[in-house]
Amino acid sequence: MTLYYDILFAVSICLSLAYAWIWHKHFDVHITLIYILVPVTNLGYTLLARAESLEAAAAANKLSYFGGCFELLIIMLSIFSLCGISLKRWMRIAFMALSMLVFLSTPMTGANGYFYKEMHFERIDDKVYLYKEYGIMHTVYYCMIVLYFLLSIGAMIYSLRKKKQVSRRMIYLLFLPVLVCMISFFVGRLLTNEIEFIPVGYVFAQVVYLIIVYRIHMYDVSDTAVDAMVEKGDTGFISFDDKFRYLASNQTARTIFPALNDLIVDASIEPNDSMRETALVWLKAYAEDPANHQVMYEHDDHSYVIEIADLYNRRHKCGYQFFITDDTKNQQYIRLLNQYNAGLENEVREKTAHIVMMHDRLILGMASMVESRDNSTGGHIRRTSECVRILIGEMRKVPSLHLTEEFCSRIIKAAPMHDLGKIAVDDAVLRKPGRFTDEEYEKMKAHAAEGARIVHEILKGTDDAQFQEIAENVAHYHHERWDGSGYPEGLKGEEIPLEARIMAIADVYDALVSKRVYKERMSFEKANAIIMDGMGKHFDKSLEKFYVAARPALEAYYRSLEQAEEPQV
Repeated sequence: MTLYYDILFAVSICLSLAYAWIWHKHFDVHITLIYILVPVTNLGYTLLARAESLEAAAAANKLSYFGGCFELLIIMLSIFSLCGISLKRWMRIAFMALSMLVFLSTPMTGANGYFYKEMHFERIDDKVYLYKEYGIMHTVYYCMIVLYFLLSIGAMIYSLRKKKQVSRRMIYLLFLPVLVCMISFFVGRLLTNEIEFIPVGYVFAQVVYLIIVYRIHMYDVSDTAVDAMVEKGDTGFISFDDKFRYLASNQTARTIFPALNDLIVDASIEPNDSMRETALVWLKAYAEDPANHQVMYEHDDHSYVIEIADLYNRRHKCGYQFFITDDTKNQQYIRLLNQYNAGLENEVREKTAHIVMMHDRLILGMASMVESRDNSTGGHIRRTSECVRILIGEMRKVPSLHLTEEFCSRIIKAAPMHDLGKIAVDDAVLRKPGRFTDEEYEKMKAHAAEGARIVHEILKGTDDAQFQEIAENVAHYHHERWDGSGYPEGLKGEEIPLEARIMAIADVYDALVSKRVYKERMSFEKANAIIMDGMGKHFDKSLEKFYVAARPALEAYYRSLEQAEEPQV
C-alpha cells in the first residue's frame, strides 16, 4: 500500500521537475501553483500510509487536505485565466477565504468537532485505517468541491460558445483534469476504502497541464513575438527604473549604445557622460510629457528610432523602457523624397510666380488701356497704387489695427484695378473735358459696379479668394462716401470696406494734385485742405491720422514726379 503512494509521490515530483525545466516567465501563475501543490498533497498521502499513531495520521491527513482544499481552486482559477475570463478581485478573495476556512477546520491531532466529530486510528497488516465521523465543515468541504467543479465546467462551456480566440483543443484538454479529479474524488470512494484515487487524479492533472503549457506558449502571440524579437536581435531593448537607474539591455542595444557596457545594474545613469546627454535627457522629457515618446538617434551612419514607454510590473508602473529599431533605410528614403519635393516645390514656385507675374501684367495692361481712354494725363493707376502703398505703410505701424501682411500686399496689388469699369463707359462721356450733365454723370457712375463685375470675371476661380474679394471691393466702392452720399450703393460709415475707404483717399488725392486736360495740378496745401475738410464726410475720419502721417511722403513722391517731367537742359 505504501508503495502505491510512494510511486505517485515520486511521479508527481518528476512531473514538477519537468515543468520547472520548461518553465517560462510568461506561464500562468496558477499552473505553477498546481505543480507545487500536487507533490505536497501526495506527500501527505505517503505520510498517512506510514503513520504509527493517531497524531501522525491526523497531521498527514491535514497535509493531504491541503491539496483537497486548494488544488481544485487553483485548477479552476487556471481555467478562468486560460479562457480569458476575468474574475473580480473580491471573488478571488472570497474563494481563497473559503478554501482557507475549510483547511483550517481540518484537525491536526484528532477530532475537533467541526470537521470530524470522532477520529480513530488503527494499523492492521501494515495498512492504516482512519475511522472518522464527519462534522458540518466536511459537508462544507464537499459543497466547495462541487462549486469549484461546476464553475470550471461553466467557464469552459462559455468559452466554447463565446470565446473564438481561445483554442478549442486547449479547452478540451482543460476539461480532462477536472473530470478525472472529480471521478477520483467521489467515484473512487464509492468503489473502495482501501486506497485513495485522488493522488492519481492529481498526477493526471500534472500530465495534462504539461501538454497545455507546451501549447499555450505558442498561442500567446505577444510572448512569442517578444521572444522572437529579442532572439533575432534586430530590436534593441533597454529598461530603467523610475529613478532613472539602469536595469537591463540586450546585445543589440549595447552595440548601439556602447556606454551601456560600462553601466552597473541598479546604478544611476547620470554619472555616465554619454547616457546623461542622451538617454537621461529623453527619459526626463518623456516623464514630463508622454507625448515625447519617440526620438531619432544617429550613430555610425545609422538612424535609429527609439520608442519610449512605461515599464510595468504587473499593473504597477515601475520604470521606463526603450525599444530601438534601425530606421536608416527609411530615413534615407525620406531625405531623398524631401530633396525631390524641395526641388519640385521650387520649380512649382518659379512657374507659379511666372504665371502670377503674367497675370498681373495682363491686369495692368488692361488698366493702362482703360486709362488711355480717359482724359487724364496718364499714370493715374501707377500714382494711386503708390499712394495706397504709402498710406498702408503708415497704418502698419499701429499694431492695434491688426493688418496682416497678406491684406496689405493684396490692397496694393488691387489698387490698379479700381477704374477697370471705365472700359464700359462711352468715349463721349469718358473723354468729355467739361462738367457732366446729370445723364452723363449717371453713365459715369456705372463704371464702379461694372468694374466689380469685370474684376470678378477676371479673377473668378483664382486660388486667392481674399485677393479677389479685396479687388472687387476696391473697384466697386472706392466712390462711396463716409456720410452715405457716394455711389453706386450709397453705403456709409463702416459699411464701406476698409480697402475701398483707403482707395478713396488715394484716388481723390491724385486727382487733386495731378494735371488733367481740363485742369492744372493743385497745390499740396490746397489739396490737403480739401482732403482734411472731407474727413468725416467724404472720408473715414479714423484714417485722418494716417493720411497726416503719410502727407510728407506723398508730397515727396509727387515732387519727384514733377522733377522727372521737367525738360532736360
